[in-house]
Amino acid sequence: MRLINFQCESASIEECVRRLSHASEVNLRSLPGSIKSSKISLSFGAFMNLSVTLLIDPARNSQKGVLAEYSHGRNKEDVINEAIEKVNSLVPKGADVVDFDLDTYTTPVTRRTYAVVVLVYNVPAPEKSHPEFTLQERRELLASILREFNYNPRVLNISEIARVFNVSRDSIYYDIEQILKSVGANRRR
Repeated sequence: MRLINFQCESASIEECVRRLSHASEVNLRSLPGSIKSSKISLSFGAFMNLSVTLLIDPARNSQKGVLAEYSHGRNKEDVINEAIEKVNSLVPKGADVVDFDLDTYTTPVTRRTYAVVVLVYNVPAPEKSHPEFTLQERRELLASILREFNYNPRVLNISEIARVFNVSRDSIYYDIEQILKSVGANRRR
């Protein structure tokens, strides 16, 4: 598990939302894993402070993201609905929502209302059947299983794994050999 944080503070709500959206998009794009949980913090005043902390689970890989949108106007209900509609239009198809938050702020003098919506999501990777796995994907899966059993290959049923992946037993033995060599080289460093 790994924690990451995106935080922005600005006198401009628009700038704060834009910066947080950009930072999360750039940083999450290449980060493996999926979002297990999140904590969203919105605070308003002279400055807007927007913070999103994510717990990343490296075991499951998925497309992930943080959406942040805002709206402003005189009518609080309209402003909230507009901000929600903006976010709804951006949520990818098939996304699982991990968390969301919505907050409003009304300026004391002009009575202008701002609504900010933040939504955290995962889009599960499409399931592949085992024979469609590439060599690298098959080895990554075998490596993760071996890691769980302290790299003891005797816990594996080689014949069954070969059948599932539609490859020879020799291929599986060779995969395991390469994984153990790689782990041994990394442990010596």
